[in-house]
Amino acid sequence: MTHHPSPGRRLRNAWQRQPIAIPGVFNALVAKMAERLGHDAVYLSGGALTAAYGVPDVGLLSLNEFVNEARTIARATALPLLCDADTGFGEALNVERTVQLFEEAGVAGLHLEDQQLPKRCGHLSGKTLISAEAMAAKIRAAVAAKRDADFVVIARTDARGVHGIDEAVRRARLYLAAGADAIFPEALESPDEFAAFAKAVEAPLLANNTEFGRSPNLTVEAFGALGYCMVLFPLTAFRAALKSAHDTLADLKSLGHQRERLPHMMTRAELYDLLRYKDYEARDRAYFG
Repeated sequence: MTHHPSPGRRLRNAWQRQPIAIPGVFNALVAKMAERLGHDAVYLSGGALTAAYGVPDVGLLSLNEFVNEARTIARATALPLLCDADTGFGEALNVERTVQLFEEAGVAGLHLEDQQLPKRCGHLSGKTLISAEAMAAKIRAAVAAKRDADFVVIARTDARGVHGIDEAVRRARLYLAAGADAIFPEALESPDEFAAFAKAVEAPLLANNTEFGRSPNLTVEAFGALGYCMVLFPLTAFRAALKSAHDTLADLKSLGHQRERLPHMMTRAELYDLLRYKDYEARDRAYFG
């Protein structure tokens, strides 16, 4: 039998070759699109998932809702899928189950954050943190729960926006000692801060390149030069799709037709090609001889 690397190993191999963009995909079809365009990995954002349910990103969705969406996306693409796992959906023992379910769903890894519930978007004020020691316990539980040693556990710290960058560095080092595979420092505010953090924390690092937040929108190459091997674009495609949907619905209301939007649409042929519709037809015919 041919041995295929696990999703976690594929993600590690990707970031070890060069700094990689990890775009957020908000459904399985967008994941297929990212794969066809040559991306190295994809991401399931908690912010995008909760928004798709029509609620804000304050910890309202359940573990099962996250895992079900992750399973659907992971099944649709060969790309390694990194998942937002919020605060782990509970304390250390809950984190064990969180890791087990995400891994069973076929994802490559997840990140856990050190916020207290109700959590907030990492680029908003009003966040509070659990103790660094409590978060370290969650990381130890996550690592212990892994069946595949290559499953990736990333520790996110929101300390920069609450206590400052020195506390973010202290926590990152503690989380690495607890077994985290990589560190995600949320809401750093300048290239100098990104560089200083990378100099102080020797580990694979993830930068969040979200729009309209506290962090600068740099290129993947620029983040790589600052010491980051993974660059998230968690809501980029989602925001673009929402704006397009809004403008289309506005046209339907004001103009009574969609003709102005046709040049901005994926055609029926393009959609069927992305779905590999002809392959399904061919298999269906073959089954009937």
